[in-house]
Amino acid sequence: MPPLVKICGLSTPETVDAAIRLGATHIGLVHYEPSPRHVALDLAAQLRQRAQGKVKVALLLVNASQQLTGEALSKVRPDIIQFHGTETPEWLARVKQLVPAQIWKAIGLKDADTLDRMQKYRGIADRILFDAPAAAMPGGTGTRFDWSLLANHRHNMDWGIAGGLTPDNVGQAIAETGAPLVDVSSGVESAPGVKDVDKIAAFLKAVAAC
Repeated sequence: MPPLVKICGLSTPETVDAAIRLGATHIGLVHYEPSPRHVALDLAAQLRQRAQGKVKVALLLVNASQQLTGEALSKVRPDIIQFHGTETPEWLARVKQLVPAQIWKAIGLKDADTLDRMQKYRGIADRILFDAPAAAMPGGTGTRFDWSLLANHRHNMDWGIAGGLTPDNVGQAIAETGAPLVDVSSGVESAPGVKDVDKIAAFLKAVAAC
């Protein structure tokens, strides 16, 4: 079976509909104001409602306060909370006790030692999302990590890959890592934050060919 596919950073009903129609299994909504993909909570709730029952919806937060996290989860009610900052295992465990959503944690994969350090999220995060190492903006930078770091790694948690994926390289990324889930954002855009339906189609077609 081809990997699961998450199209992240969607911000309009039209692109949500397109991702669903074209075969995505997951979509991502970003609530982080510095991001060009930021959506307000009211809009995120509308988009989540539009996609409900059709694909899994992830809400991406970055080092959000307890108050903001609670407000976001109450309004949007996502299937998945994707933590994309420096959130601790203790914080994720606390959220996990309070909400029924899955917990995903993005990890910037810099070197082999990162694979050891991420074990602190074992039993807490439902999925680890390997991304490019931290930059000025967490996620959506179009930067990839060294896929060879995962070539022979024995995973003991559900996982996926993100960071610099495009329709042209996602097949190679899957072949080199064996990723069960791929997550794309800037790689299917015509400008920062502007999703391109043709690129989404090409990405999903490339994954389906794997």
